[in-house]
Amino acid sequence: MDKIRVVGGRPLSGCVRISGAKNAALPAMAASLLTPDRIELENVPYVRDILTTRNLLREMGADVEVLENGTAVLQSYQIHSREARYELVKTMRASILVLGPLLGRFKKARVSLPGGCAIGARPVNLHLMGLEKMGATCNIVHGYVEASVKRLRGAHIQMETVTVTGTENMMMAATLAEGETILENAACEPEVSDLADMLRSMGARIEGDGGRTIRIQGVEKLHGCRHRIIPDRIEAGTFAIAAAITRGDVEIESCNPKHLTSVLEQLNGTGVKIDAGKDRFRVRCDGPIVSKNVTTFPYPEFPTDMQAQYMALMTQGDGDSIITETIFENRFMHALEMIRMGADITVEGRKAVVKGNGPLSGARVLASDLRASASLVLAALVARGETWIDRVYHLDRGYHRIEEKLARLGADIERIR
Repeated sequence: MDKIRVVGGRPLSGCVRISGAKNAALPAMAASLLTPDRIELENVPYVRDILTTRNLLREMGADVEVLENGTAVLQSYQIHSREARYELVKTMRASILVLGPLLGRFKKARVSLPGGCAIGARPVNLHLMGLEKMGATCNIVHGYVEASVKRLRGAHIQMETVTVTGTENMMMAATLAEGETILENAACEPEVSDLADMLRSMGARIEGDGGRTIRIQGVEKLHGCRHRIIPDRIEAGTFAIAAAITRGDVEIESCNPKHLTSVLEQLNGTGVKIDAGKDRFRVRCDGPIVSKNVTTFPYPEFPTDMQAQYMALMTQGDGDSIITETIFENRFMHALEMIRMGADITVEGRKAVVKGNGPLSGARVLASDLRASASLVLAALVARGETWIDRVYHLDRGYHRIEEKLARLGADIERIR
């Protein structure tokens, strides 16, 4: 099993190029099930979750090629299986995204309840509630969602809470439903709008994405398209904090700073200097890091996927900060590993109190989930001595060769295979 070895103490400098967004590419790959035609995707990150989805679609009968240069070609012409097996999807919650496309096009699906990071409950009840309002029959049997329908019908769906994958699943299903579907309290993340752009390129009729109400007029069939995946805002934010925590100077390119407004504003409030352009921004930090509270909320507020990285930064702050997690109830497991490195962190329910100004020291630590593993890398960059990070397969789920990108910026980091 691979490990990451880091020796801290080096400020980062230079330029880093951001990969495509995993959380946009995954629903785009699932959307290829909606048509028998050829789908071409660009800027696809070559990460573990993408390869898992490739294998899943192949097992269903799709022709799928994913290349390390960022291109992917998919064609779901001869789909002979409507099942997503547990053995294939146990490591990835986004597997539930095939449910809507399978129901929309084939009227039947059997999908394992998803796995992924151990950061709290992520129930699929909102997905099933929406699909049932569209006429589907959904049951959970032996750990699988078994769903069927004669023909999906448009419906007015009010979601109790904001769910990104739920919004995407229902939006994909609704493209082939009869009549109009209205999604209220929809997620407005950039990844949702990216999927809507792709679906429109396939012939779907969608309005309102980027807001809380999305309207979809069903069509008889969809066709192939070519679509470019948006940049990964979470990877960009992770490198921004890497620059800040090491007191470095890094240009982050091939990204969309507008997708990171809340993160960049938060960093600016901690004394980090941000110079943003159209598709890049520069991060500099040559003074003290100001401790500043933060609370996670759905987009466009501060994202839960940046909470762990921000905690690493706050260990270097000039005072106390309070981090409040409102999205997931179990997303502070990285705090225990940071404490092993010397951090002063107290977790009280959904709040973590971080006392800054304490030097970190290298240690052997364990990654518990995708973003936790990134936060441990960030902490290791500033820790004294050597840090070994185990279970980095979590890291590989969402970051493409992060250790190589950091090394090019001057970090003393390597992967031990």
